Amino acid sequence: MISTPPTLQVSEFPDSEGLTGGWEGDAVEVRHDQVPVALQGWRLDRALAHLVPEFSRNYLQQLIEQGDVLLEGQVAGKSSVKVKFGHHITVTLRATPQSQAFVPQDMPIDVVYEDEHLRVVNKPAGLVVHPAPGNWRGTLLNGLLALDPLAVQVPRAGIVHRLDKDTSGLMVVARTRQTMDALVEMIAAREVSRQYLAIAHGRWGSDAVRKVEAPIGRDPANRLRMAVVDLNSQSGKTAATTIELLDQADAACLVQCTLHTGRTHQIRVHMAHLKHPLLADAVYGGAPLAGMTRQALHAWHLAFTHPITGAALDFKSPLPQDMRAALDVWGLSYNDPA
Repeated sequence: MISTPPTLQVSEFPDSEGLTGGWEGDAVEVRHDQVPVALQGWRLDRALAHLVPEFSRNYLQQLIEQGDVLLEGQVAGKSSVKVKFGHHITVTLRATPQSQAFVPQDMPIDVVYEDEHLRVVNKPAGLVVHPAPGNWRGTLLNGLLALDPLAVQVPRAGIVHRLDKDTSGLMVVARTRQTMDALVEMIAAREVSRQYLAIAHGRWGSDAVRKVEAPIGRDPANRLRMAVVDLNSQSGKTAATTIELLDQADAACLVQCTLHTGRTHQIRVHMAHLKHPLLADAVYGGAPLAGMTRQALHAWHLAFTHPITGAALDFKSPLPQDMRAALDVWGLSYNDPA
């Protein structure tokens, strides 16, 4: 029998694929389970995604449509079928890149803080956080599985928020399910303070602080990008960022960005919207400059109340050398902001 994990809110982490794995080659596995009372009335595809977390919901929907899922011994056929407490489910599973991605891989991880409940890590630029097409292995998730064997028992190895591949800096990672659920709720409630340092094109001007409140959604002209959108005519979500000028020259400016929401590429999109794209952020109009070959963005400050002990936690990460060198080109000064 497959043990059923507790219900998890994943609104802050919409692209998750689950955690367990261990497939080899073209293996086929038939699994049997019984619907627990907690899943009473759920759609079949949603219930399966909960019971078999190493496969994406889209893949499970394909299995249902091709007759690989039996409900009470009969071919289910439709993802929308509602399951009932006690229903027997049989599913024939085949290995996919997703299911083979969640394996331990030794790699250096800069652990800033850890206790029995959580870790804070300092992610380098160039490291992908979570397996995805084109990066099924060699991610932070793979490293966390190698660092802590118990991480396999926590969805996504405890990752509760992401940094883009080329963004460096601090992340909090849960070590238990209880901690993970609490952190997800805290992030959704904006109880986790996250501040970033960014180097952007152009002179900032005279406004020391700007509060940007501009919804973000998929760019209708390029679905691989995000953009500021009009919610009256396009799908998207509200997004808010406070941006504070730290120093500037004619060619570039150094700013501190405080997230009030956690949308995909939020800082990059808002800075481009203000006509100040980040250095080397080619996706949003930034060009390589002053030696920067990756987007000039660093998650330097992370602060929150420990979800289990109640202790106040506050962490800072030094500005990486590539960003420091870029500042030196223009004589821009940097001191840890208060």
